Amino acid sequence: MVDDAKILDLFFARSEQGLHALDAQYGKVCRKLAHNILGDERDAEECVNDAYLSVWNAIPPARPAHLLAYVCKIVRNLSLKRYAQKNAAKRSGYTVAFEELADCLTQGDAVREAVDANASAQMLAAFLDTLSKENRVIFLRRYWFCDPYKDIAARVGLSEKNVSVRLTRMRKQLKNYLQEKEGF
Repeated sequence: MVDDAKILDLFFARSEQGLHALDAQYGKVCRKLAHNILGDERDAEECVNDAYLSVWNAIPPARPAHLLAYVCKIVRNLSLKRYAQKNAAKRSGYTVAFEELADCLTQGDAVREAVDANASAQMLAAFLDTLSKENRVIFLRRYWFCDPYKDIAARVGLSEKNVSVRLTRMRKQLKNYLQEKEGF
């Protein structure tokens, strides 16, 4: 295992070993994230490869403090873009996770139009601060990483039913939070 600082040093030296080290360190996480959104192994692999190219082009000059978060954000954004382009009729993990949150986050298109992405992120971050660490992990694994209930349950040591119930409660809490605190 190579630590993030050494991977970044390889990128700054423009060594292709940086890409190999990045893939060895975070490739599995990136592929799982892309697959959870796209539901297709080949598309997921293409998005991860595109993300590596984006990282290669961005570093230098960028020197992210948290390499995993930086790479995952790129993978997630590329996967979401690919998902939108395909507009698949199949229900991927992303579709299912997004539908679960739809009641909390939208009232038609008014909320999306009224609040820009930055303000939405701040509201969501404030809501996440109200949750316990375990519930934050569950929430983010489901709605950011699009993990299935089974994987989340195994990660946090709970039953799938318990994860499902907690997520249902958190969605209700989020809806109430947005209505009471933020006026939506």
